[in-house]
Amino acid sequence: MKRVCFVLTSPFPVNGFLLNHFRVLADHYSITLLVNTLEYPLSGLLDTRVRVVHLPIERKISPAQDLKVLWRLYSFFRTNRFELVHSITPKAGLLAMLAAGLAGVPHRIHTFTGQVWANRRGVGRYLLKCLDKVIVFSANRVLTDSQSQSDFLEAEGVVKAGEVGVAGPGSISGVDPSRFSPDGAIRETLRKELDISSDAVVFISIGRINLEKGILDLVSAFSTFAIRYPEAWLIVAGPDEGRLSERILEEVGNGLARLRLVPRVVSAEDYLAAADVLVLPSYREGFGTVVLEAAAVGLPTIASRIYGLTDAVQDQVTGLLFPVGDISALRSAMESMIADAPRRLEMGCAARQRALKEFSADAVSEAWLAEYRVLLAA
Repeated sequence: MKRVCFVLTSPFPVNGFLLNHFRVLADHYSITLLVNTLEYPLSGLLDTRVRVVHLPIERKISPAQDLKVLWRLYSFFRTNRFELVHSITPKAGLLAMLAAGLAGVPHRIHTFTGQVWANRRGVGRYLLKCLDKVIVFSANRVLTDSQSQSDFLEAEGVVKAGEVGVAGPGSISGVDPSRFSPDGAIRETLRKELDISSDAVVFISIGRINLEKGILDLVSAFSTFAIRYPEAWLIVAGPDEGRLSERILEEVGNGLARLRLVPRVVSAEDYLAAADVLVLPSYREGFGTVVLEAAAVGLPTIASRIYGLTDAVQDQVTGLLFPVGDISALRSAMESMIADAPRRLEMGCAARQRALKEFSADAVSEAWLAEYRVLLAA
């Protein structure tokens, strides 16, 4: 059985995006996962056939530690002689693709899920963009999770036209309807645990908490209308990578009593089932798989109009798009979801139908498997 190694910085995207892929791929290949197991708990749903190895890799730039990780990756790849290494997330991509190339791994795939430099300027943007070019140079197959992201990378000169692909219909994982679906019992139970009334209109942000996810824009928008809409609640769930919890609590103002911060989420589907509207005011995003997960549960999405999210949300049909960084427009979109419940429910139904029809997890996993078969048959 041919050996495939995945490299990521955190278990968080593993839990959110890769569980179904591992289940499908493990039927055909020996799968090893290198990840920082101390950063976040791995899901209990991870296929037991996946070999998990701790990698002390950090998301932040740390030259000394990064060089140690690069050497560890090189040694690990040389020892285990993988036929294919697949990296996801920027730091993992840079170190894993370099190490795999040096170690002579014949097939090297990196999947871009958004560019950290997309909304930056000046020297920082240039340097980070150069690092992505190093990833592209070191890999021999580059994928993105949305067509608009592929177009962006080509327009920016990171890849040449035709050198980047999208596996299947798009998104990094699709959505598993057996996991993400409306569930009234879970909705009621979790709302009781969080002390949220059953008739509340609950907005949710779920994922990594940092400035680039627009979380402070969301909190600011919520704080300005919370006093007028006592039925409005906000759940902010996910790891606080930006150390923003204190600022969130300070800036939520009149909405403090109706804010719930949940720092560790293993079962995202439960929290989505307890909510009514997903809000994703990101400044950069590859696709926004959480949009599909929310859609499968029957939730519409309010999202910023940026590449990636324009693939995930059909404006005025499955949700609402607003100009990125425009807090006033974000507030208006949230208020409209409260004021017009029939339309909110209609968009949620349309979102669910689209997610199940076009973005099933099995379809995306089969597309990944097809990529592997082509590469490993060569």
